[in-house]
Amino acid sequence: MGVRFDSMLPDEIPGYAGNLVLTTRAESPECTIPVLYEDTLEYHLTVTRGMMMQKLGAGLEFEELILGVDPGQRTGLSVFYYGQEIESSVHLSADCLVSHIIEVMGGLWARKKIVKIGNGNMDVAKKIIDMLNLRFCSSFELEFVDEQKTSPKIKNYNQGGKRDMLSARYISRREGHRRSVLPLSITG
Repeated sequence: MGVRFDSMLPDEIPGYAGNLVLTTRAESPECTIPVLYEDTLEYHLTVTRGMMMQKLGAGLEFEELILGVDPGQRTGLSVFYYGQEIESSVHLSADCLVSHIIEVMGGLWARKKIVKIGNGNMDVAKKIIDMLNLRFCSSFELEFVDEQKTSPKIKNYNQGGKRDMLSARYISRREGHRRSVLPLSITG
């Protein structure tokens, strides 16, 4: 994850001057430092990053999880949590993308969970929303966002989806018409 850390024995933790402790439940001491347990590492890297941010209290004024989606043959995804980007990725199938979105939205707490989808390829966008509505058992907010001028010009064409990821980042920062989506388990 690119995070600097110190390694220490459990009895050294109470006097530790760092920001966050990762330990086992059995070795967890009483301390004032925020603690994450080793089972956190079983989650996807994005969820783990989000849990770390939540424990550290970074940017708590933004209690939102925003997922920007650039639908297309390659679908770009950008995930913002507490106002900071914690993931930028490309997915080759709508099914894999929806499974990943469900894992992220289900793994992270937020007052608002917002999925912003570009309107450039409405067939793929509607497919993603339909699959998400069928498989995610909680409510979220949906915005279709104007996708014009979100694809920057990149030398050597797309370089492994870099343009799709940047477009998803721009989409996540734009405003569109927002509506609440209730899961089919509630609406029938």
